[in-house]
Amino acid sequence: MSDTQKDILEWIYCIIIALVIALVFRYFVGTPTVVKQRSMFPTLKENERLILNRTFRITKHYPTKGDIITFEAPDKDSNTGEVDQSNPVAKYSDKKMNLFQKFVYSGLEITKTSYIKRLIAEPGDHVEIKDSKVYINGELLVEDYLQPDVKTESTAFNDFIVPEGYVFAVGDNREKSTDCRRFGCIPYDKIEGIVVFRFWPLNMFGRIK
Repeated sequence: MSDTQKDILEWIYCIIIALVIALVFRYFVGTPTVVKQRSMFPTLKENERLILNRTFRITKHYPTKGDIITFEAPDKDSNTGEVDQSNPVAKYSDKKMNLFQKFVYSGLEITKTSYIKRLIAEPGDHVEIKDSKVYINGELLVEDYLQPDVKTESTAFNDFIVPEGYVFAVGDNREKSTDCRRFGCIPYDKIEGIVVFRFWPLNMFGRIK
C-alpha cells in the first residue's frame, strides 16, 4: 500500500471516528434545536435556537415540574374517539423499521416529529382542568410564565391521575398548543431533551426559565 493510500485511509478513519463521537454526544449529552411553532409563546418564539440537555439518558435524572421538554409526537389520531380518563396516556404506533431507518429516525432525527412543551405534572399527580385553570393535587397551579388572561381548557383529558412512568406537558400558549390535554400523558422514554439554553437571537442569549 502506498503512502498516499495510507494517508487516505487514515483520514477516512478519523472522519468516521469524529462522526461517531458527534452522534454519541448528540444523543446522550446535548444538541441544538429550532423553535418552529407558537405553542410556547411568549416564553419561546418561532425561529429561536435552543440547546437541549440529554444527559438524563445516562443519569436517569429525568425532567421535573416546570422544565420545558421536547418529546416524540404521538400518533395524531390517538384519542379522537371516547376519552378514557382512567388511562390518560398518549398512543404510539409500533413503527416497523430496518436498521438504517432506525438510525435516521432515532439517531439523525430527520424523519421524526417532535413537540416542545412545559412539564407541569409528574407520576401520581392528580390533574384537574376546570374553570379555565389547572389544579394539581387540588391546588391551583401558579403559572407566572403565562400571558395575562390565558385560559386553560380541555375537551379531552381534564380530570385524571398521571400514571407511573409518564408526565403531563402543555404549551404556554394554551389556545395554540396541541399537547397532552388532547393526546394524553407522555412516557419518559419518549422525552428527547430538556431546554436549558437559548443562543439565538443574541439579545435573548441565556438560560431558559
